[in-house]
Amino acid sequence: MMNLNQAVVLITGANRGLGLAFAKEALTRGAKKVYAAARNPASIQLEGVVPVQLDVTSAAEVQRVAQELGDVTLLINNAGVAETGPILGDNAVDMIQRQLEVNLYGPLRLSQAFAPVLKANGGGAIVNVLSIASWITGPLLATYSVTKSAAWSMTNALRQELAAQHTQVLALHVGFIDTDLTKGMEVPKVTPEFVVQRTYQGLEQGASQVLADEPTQQVHAALSGYPDIYLNALPQHG
Repeated sequence: MMNLNQAVVLITGANRGLGLAFAKEALTRGAKKVYAAARNPASIQLEGVVPVQLDVTSAAEVQRVAQELGDVTLLINNAGVAETGPILGDNAVDMIQRQLEVNLYGPLRLSQAFAPVLKANGGGAIVNVLSIASWITGPLLATYSVTKSAAWSMTNALRQELAAQHTQVLALHVGFIDTDLTKGMEVPKVTPEFVVQRTYQGLEQGASQVLADEPTQQVHAALSGYPDIYLNALPQHG
């Protein structure tokens, strides 16, 4: 069970969108320190945070940051990318590889590097930002879904392995969020602020999973009862 008051938080991809909302709310909830990480730390404009240069695809940078930020008690693996295109497209393998570097290997690198830090600081917590696309897919987000499914499985394994050191691992699943990532998509969206509120509430309640919006809750509930959801759940856009 993670209390944001007096926590030391590291957020990847914190320069905009959901990551920025995570940083703002952490400060509001009384975090002792908020490290806001981005490839270009100059893009971090939020007052009150500590900008950190970090490319999550660089093992060397991840190790450097883990060595420098020895006081972290909450790691939020928020950085992510999404590319659109069908699974049988000529460049599908390249697309998956690019997205895996950020959506799967990035959070895994960070979790491996910060697990000893969290242990030394009493256990702490990790939040992995996943997606409704961890469970369902469609032609528009086919390659993205592959990477989020892999990240979901990794998160579950991470939770099991870190239980012994009392590190809470929370999987955030959500549909479309109103950020730059979904600009131009004519679909129902929730605000970043709403998602962040639900996530921090889940952390403070000791949850291992947050289903942030109604579509995600519906899909999760339907997985066992209606196998057809794998075929029909995502609207066909693009």
